[in-house]
Amino acid sequence: YDAIGLGELIARREVSANEVLDAALTRAEAVQDKINCFSAIFPDVARDQIDTGLPTGPLAGVPFVTKDLATEIKGQPLTGGSRAFRDNVATRDSVITERYRAAGLLLFGQTTSPEYGLTTSTESKLFGLTRNPWNTDRTSGGSSGGASAAVSAGVLPLAQASDGGGSIRIPAACCGLFGMKPSRGRIPMGPKRTENWNGLSTTHAVSRSVRDNALLMDLTHGREAGSRYDAPAPEGSFLTAATRDPRPLKIAVWPIAPNGTRPHPEAVKGLVATTDLLAGLGHIVEEASPTLDGDALGKGMFANVAAHTAAWADERAAVLDRDLTDEDLEDVTLRLAELGRAMPMSELVHATNSFIEAAIAYDHFLIENGYDMILAPTLSMPPVELGRLSLSPDDVDAYTELVTAFAPHCALFNQIGAPAMSVPLHWTDDNLPLGMMFGARLGQEDILYSLAGQLERAQPWAHRRPPVWVGDLEA
Repeated sequence: YDAIGLGELIARREVSANEVLDAALTRAEAVQDKINCFSAIFPDVARDQIDTGLPTGPLAGVPFVTKDLATEIKGQPLTGGSRAFRDNVATRDSVITERYRAAGLLLFGQTTSPEYGLTTSTESKLFGLTRNPWNTDRTSGGSSGGASAAVSAGVLPLAQASDGGGSIRIPAACCGLFGMKPSRGRIPMGPKRTENWNGLSTTHAVSRSVRDNALLMDLTHGREAGSRYDAPAPEGSFLTAATRDPRPLKIAVWPIAPNGTRPHPEAVKGLVATTDLLAGLGHIVEEASPTLDGDALGKGMFANVAAHTAAWADERAAVLDRDLTDEDLEDVTLRLAELGRAMPMSELVHATNSFIEAAIAYDHFLIENGYDMILAPTLSMPPVELGRLSLSPDDVDAYTELVTAFAPHCALFNQIGAPAMSVPLHWTDDNLPLGMMFGARLGQEDILYSLAGQLERAQPWAHRRPPVWVGDLEA
């Protein structure tokens, strides 16, 4: 069952919320030693929700997990995958946590993240390697790789994830899942700060079914107090959009990334197969791309991330009343913090300007050519071996080259604030997932969900099972 299916079983009293939670906990325990996807399990939080009384609603009683990065659950650990925060405990609920509780989702655990979401593979010195259920020597993606591994392995059908440069879409693509990065301002991120990475980061979910993902957005979207912007209001529900076929769309296929990265042959095969599928569904698909300054966007992303890394590291050092060392932070993180402190303040202005210019160019490209969205490979290559994207790499230069080439189309949609989704439409000859990414204009999650639902009905993926699968275990 997907999350909606579980909710229906619970509502009909064919199974209790406690029984479904027991099954999820059994699966979590069974899979943890194999793929290491959880940073914390706290069933008492979920039991307390049940004992207090669950609200009515389509997801009431469905087990759910959040990512160990920025999403607070009062009284539970929140480390961000960093040894500097190994003893940190949340003192309140995040706004999104409050909305999960209001929807009746049972919060029973946290999934792993690399240190502060700074790389595209989920491995850290604090928690170790999170493994891909499709091949345990490969990455499950990052930074929401714990969430993608847990859902892919069948622990539960839906999990919270976040995305500052591809961190929902990359793990979804690595693990054969659906993942949606919302428009900037669509989903709350407070209460401490209503935005992160100068607005590049957002939060939502990875899932096995499109409808679960759409319903969760229906239940959680909307402006929070203090937010400086709000995504355009949808005309109807996202779930309804996911259940109807879209009108015939005009889609631009964009194989070569803004930084010049060319796709691996497997990514090309995925693009060709997806293009054929779209054409068979009545859509117009042609190769075209906006003209963007890839060099400026890459430098801007680096400057933005380095500045924020320096800021949070300095804030943590102040709390601990000591300097942070390599016993607290990983090698790349330390280097980013040092560069962020040394960087001229004008670099952040240049970064913001490059993102604005890209947003203008992207929108004009779509409008003037009549395109509804773009299609690109979420990953430029199949999921890579663990260790190659670690924040404590053997070779920093090799790491830097790979991290900029692994998923080079993704960060643009964080920079411009537009929604984008990864859809599990291709598996390699080695049976590794390699998702395809669609990006629309700001506020147009509904058209993306409509296309995703149509693709899911035309070429289903939920029946695919990775070698590490615990979805059939019962409590």
